[in-house]
Amino acid sequence: MTNDDVLIIGSGIAALQLAVQLNNKLNVRILTKGKLRTANSYLAQGGIAAALGANDHPSKHIVDTLEAGRFHNNQEAVQQVINAAPDLIKNIARQGDIFDKDPTGELFLGMEGAHSEKRIVHGGGDATGKNVMEFLINQLKLKKNITVEENVFAYELLLNSEQKRCVGVKAKISTGAIQRFYGNHVIIATGGCGQLYTYTSNAKTVSGDGIAMAYLAGADLVDMEFIQFHPTLLSINGETKGLISEAVRGEGATLVTEDGTPIMEGVHPLKDLGPRHVVSQRIYEFIKKGKQIYLDISKIKEFSKRFPSITSICEENGIRITDGKIPVAPGSHFLMGGIKTDLIGRSSIDGLYAIGEASCTGLHGANRLASNSLLEGLFQGEQLSKWINEAGKESQVFVQDYFYYPTKEEKMNLPSIEKIKALMMERVGIVRNKANLKKQQAWVSQYKAEKIDLDTCSTQDMTKVFMLIIANLITESALKRTESRGGHFRSDYPKEENHSWLRKSIIHNYNQGMEKSNEHIETALAT
Repeated sequence: MTNDDVLIIGSGIAALQLAVQLNNKLNVRILTKGKLRTANSYLAQGGIAAALGANDHPSKHIVDTLEAGRFHNNQEAVQQVINAAPDLIKNIARQGDIFDKDPTGELFLGMEGAHSEKRIVHGGGDATGKNVMEFLINQLKLKKNITVEENVFAYELLLNSEQKRCVGVKAKISTGAIQRFYGNHVIIATGGCGQLYTYTSNAKTVSGDGIAMAYLAGADLVDMEFIQFHPTLLSINGETKGLISEAVRGEGATLVTEDGTPIMEGVHPLKDLGPRHVVSQRIYEFIKKGKQIYLDISKIKEFSKRFPSITSICEENGIRITDGKIPVAPGSHFLMGGIKTDLIGRSSIDGLYAIGEASCTGLHGANRLASNSLLEGLFQGEQLSKWINEAGKESQVFVQDYFYYPTKEEKMNLPSIEKIKALMMERVGIVRNKANLKKQQAWVSQYKAEKIDLDTCSTQDMTKVFMLIIANLITESALKRTESRGGHFRSDYPKEENHSWLRKSIIHNYNQGMEKSNEHIETALAT
């Protein structure tokens, strides 16, 4: 039987933080699409933001978060998370040798784009995600009440007979069999949807599955138009090979053309450390003209020692750090929108929660401030664990568990994953306009992905279905938001429209249809 108190789908920092802090009396099961370490969190080079410096204060961090988010943020969420950040980091630091320290033994604080103070805590130079994940995995091993199941592709949320409460998930396991897993609390922690785009920093498994599942089950989604494109991915012959952390620019690297001309002069007061959407759009202008942009790292002393992971990525791809230049391009990095939740992670469906990048609390607004994502995952995992621990064990009323093999996997008439990614990059990428968005909407709609019976699909076709669903939601939202704000840039509406769009969200709900969705939008616009 797989009737658990807590069922977690995903294995990033938010998921593991939740699992290790849950009461030992609760039965906890983690389902992950790949391996335990196959998560965006593990790849995170940047750090965790917290106002720990002598001249810093959470109020400054709050201002920076709101500015980066273009004031689309939920201010209550911002205040709660940012104010909690210093103690959260101190508590983790006390438990092990996780974060880098300066010569005095204090936590080393770095600078990243759009921050007004040095407040970024790193681990292993540029391996913060890996360091924190390994810390949590080691804690996980000590917990006898947690079961981890790898290579389980969750694809459909199960609701009770009244369709009011989430009670579990349907998944395809490694043998090809379909299995149902049940839980009193079902948590989606599957990350964002970076793999919808040709150029991305995301793990190969991050294609929007959890968000699409929640949508099909009837949960509210919000702010799907806001995609953050990281300015600096290592770019080799038109392909991205890995992330070049913003911390590199924080240490003094500058963006230049082939002949060494700086490209951020006069573009933004913070120049190379400007908000990510500003820097990404600037680089994109040059790339569209066929010009390669580089990070000039020649002024950073002991680069290889300061950034060992980045050095390895460059050397593996034939880039010599001693040359002083790294070729870069922007790529999809983070989804600010997602499953609409409160700060605890509760969605619009009873029993269903979302934490980490799959959720949208409003913390990030229209554009995430650097190093606020790992912070949010740690905060949400901790808060949800407290709430579930207080709730205690509940009486379990589940259907008999079983698994079965599908009668036949049907070949679906779906586009290739490469085609989906290419068209999203071209039409719904860094720069958008009505004509391209309309083209993409028509193209995606022809496949009627929401109507496909997933039981008969291969896991590859399931991935395509979820990608098409999320692509459609992003495109629709981008069409409706007739302004540019944060990660959403419309060349036909290049300015922020504070009168009509400030802090106003677009909500999608599958069960209520587009007519109801339009009502949601009007309601959101009126409040």
